[in-house]
Amino acid sequence: MYLTVLFTLTLLLVVTDGYFPTHGGFKRALRPSPNTAAAGKDSPSVASPGGAKGELEGPLDLTLGNVEAVLDEMRPYLISDGGNVKVNEIDGPIVRLELVGECGTCPSSTQTMKMGLERKLKELIPEISEVIQAIPEGPSLESEQVDKVLESVRPFLAVAGGSISVISISGVGGSQPTVTLKMEGASSTLQSVKLEIAQRIQRHFMSPGLRVEWE
Repeated sequence: MYLTVLFTLTLLLVVTDGYFPTHGGFKRALRPSPNTAAAGKDSPSVASPGGAKGELEGPLDLTLGNVEAVLDEMRPYLISDGGNVKVNEIDGPIVRLELVGECGTCPSSTQTMKMGLERKLKELIPEISEVIQAIPEGPSLESEQVDKVLESVRPFLAVAGGSISVISISGVGGSQPTVTLKMEGASSTLQSVKLEIAQRIQRHFMSPGLRVEWE
């Protein structure tokens, strides 16, 4: 119950106070200048600095250059967390973006896309109807590929007399595939170790929606 209330309050902060989530926490996005809300037909259609802090003023035309200019305002926050964003495609009013680096596979990637990037892009470029996250295709989800990831952690587990193995893989091709693992030894009770292994698997398969469960 406490976590539900905390998450709800966090979302309210995101919507009302200009914050957007990254895998390293909630970052404050640059707010539009006071003149943005009053901008009309005479507003520039090409991105140009506005306001005392140099923020962009809208509305802007839907062009690759303007999309990049808006994203440039938010890139420092993504880069500080080891990630970035690039434009994959502009198809009519739909913009497809690809989160790269740490941002591409973190659990908060969907929130970063929808509450941060999409919100800011729509605010300054009203022609945009939707911003979609483009997910690059990763390796096939199979035991051999999972084992490649586990090989990188097995030496550390072995020091404490531990081991790890793949029990099953289910839901391949679905919206939320699941990998079930079994870890034995002293490290099997450490949630931090399990979280690190799960994140390594998600990064390897480029799938933030991939679930890792433990037997």
